[in-house]
Amino acid sequence: MKPTPFPQLLHAFFHEWLAQQRNVSHHTVLSYRDSWRLFLRFVAAQKAKSVAKLSLTDLTAEEVLAFLQHVEQVRKSSIGTRNCRLGALHSFFSFVADREPLAAAQCAAVLRIPTKQAPKPQVPDLDEEEIAAILAQPDRSRIEGQRDHALLAILYNTGARIQEALNLSPQALRLESPFHVRLLGKGRKERTCPLWPETVELLKALLKRRPRGEDEPIFVNRYGDPLKAAGVRFKLKQYVTAATKLAPSLAKKRISPHTFRHATAASLVTEGVDVTVIRSWLGHASLDTTNIYARANLETKRKALEKVDGSTRPGKPPRWKREVELLQWLDSL
Repeated sequence: MKPTPFPQLLHAFFHEWLAQQRNVSHHTVLSYRDSWRLFLRFVAAQKAKSVAKLSLTDLTAEEVLAFLQHVEQVRKSSIGTRNCRLGALHSFFSFVADREPLAAAQCAAVLRIPTKQAPKPQVPDLDEEEIAAILAQPDRSRIEGQRDHALLAILYNTGARIQEALNLSPQALRLESPFHVRLLGKGRKERTCPLWPETVELLKALLKRRPRGEDEPIFVNRYGDPLKAAGVRFKLKQYVTAATKLAPSLAKKRISPHTFRHATAASLVTEGVDVTVIRSWLGHASLDTTNIYARANLETKRKALEKVDGSTRPGKPPRWKREVELLQWLDSL
C-alpha cells in the first residue's frame, strides 16, 4: 500500500484530529502550529532542501533531538518551552503511528524521546500591600486605566490564567447575587468562581462605560480588538515599576499576570481553605500542583516559628537534633 504523503498527514492531523476529533482550543492549535513551523524550517535547513520537499522519512528521532537541542541552546528557550515543542511533535507521531503501519518504528523512536525535567520554580509571593500598590496605578479616569484595573482585580479575585481572563465575555458573568464568573480553562474545562462585590462593581462600571455584546470580549484595546497577553504583561511591568514607590519590595520581584494566580492560591491556603477546593477554584488538573502552595504555606509557618524569642523555646534541642546517628545515616543516603 502506498504511504500517505507527509503534507496530507499534517493536514489531517490539524484539521481532522485536533480540530474535529479532539476539539482542542484555538490556542492549542496555534501552539502546535508554531512548533511545527519551527521544526520543519529547522529540518529543511539541515537537509538543505525546501520545506515543500520534505517527506515523513526526513523527520527522524535524530532530527527531533537535534531540533530540541537547537530550541534550548540557539533559541535560548526554557525547558518548559522545549517540552511544549516536543509535545506537539509527540502528538503528531502518535497520530501517524495509527495510520501508517510502515512508519511505526520511526514513530516509536520519536515517541521514546522523554520530556526533560526542569527545576521547580519557587512560588512567588505577593502580599496584600504589594497587590494594593499595583492596583492603585492604573488611571481610572481613562478607559484604558479603568479596563486594566478591572482586569487585575479579576486576576486576583479568581486566580484565572491570563488568557482565561482575556476571553471573558458578559455572558460568562453573573453580576447579581450570587456573584460569580464562568471560566474556560485548559482542555476546555469549565469552572465557576465567586466574585467579590467590589469586583462586580468594577465590571459593571467598565461595561457601562464601554458596553459589549453578550459574546464579545470585555477587555479590548482602543480599537475594540481583544487584548493580547503580551500587551497585558507590558502594561503590568509599567504599573509594577510605578508601584515600587508605594511598595519598595516589588523592585526585587519579577511580577507577571500569573503571579496574581499564585497570590490567590497562597491567600486561600493562608485562610485555611481545603486544597481540593483550591484545586477546583484554580482549575488544576492534578492535586500535586495545588499542594505546592500548601507546602509553601508550611514554609512560611516554619520561618515564623524561628522568629519566636529564644528565651521562650524549650531548653533541650528538638529530638531530631539529638539523634546524631540517625542524622548521620540520613546524610549518607
